[in-house]
Amino acid sequence: MKRALLGLIILITVVIVAFFAMGLYSETGSAPGLANGQLESCPSKPNCVSSESSPSDKHSIAAMTITPTMGEEPLLKVKEVVELLGGDVNYADDNYMASTFTSELFGFVDDVEFRVDQGSGLLHVRSASRVGYSDLDANRKRVEQIRQLLSAN
Repeated sequence: MKRALLGLIILITVVIVAFFAMGLYSETGSAPGLANGQLESCPSKPNCVSSESSPSDKHSIAAMTITPTMGEEPLLKVKEVVELLGGDVNYADDNYMASTFTSELFGFVDDVEFRVDQGSGLLHVRSASRVGYSDLDANRKRVEQIRQLLSAN
């Protein structure tokens, strides 16, 4: 019995240390940026959503409509919302913004990127975890929260 309990404690400790190590490792990456003027495609893992994915793709999420309430520079409004939600903006120009969100417990970093498409009046978004496989829909929920806050203002 003691041996089984000790084995369980060691296993739990190893798993916790591994999660902290993955969190530290995720800090070393960066947003993938644009490829041929569009947001990078999502990898095969389910921890990514993108409005530039095919609508039939499991990673697909709707783009956001640029509204007059966002002003002349929609990414300034997006920056406000990202920071309100606890994210950090790492890079921004007139048509592209890269931001990060870090989980509280293990410090996992997620990249959230935005691309303005003035021609279509859309704000494209990609949100992806840097490490791991599943994110329990955290990236999809975050994008929907951003969408809700942008439409409320």
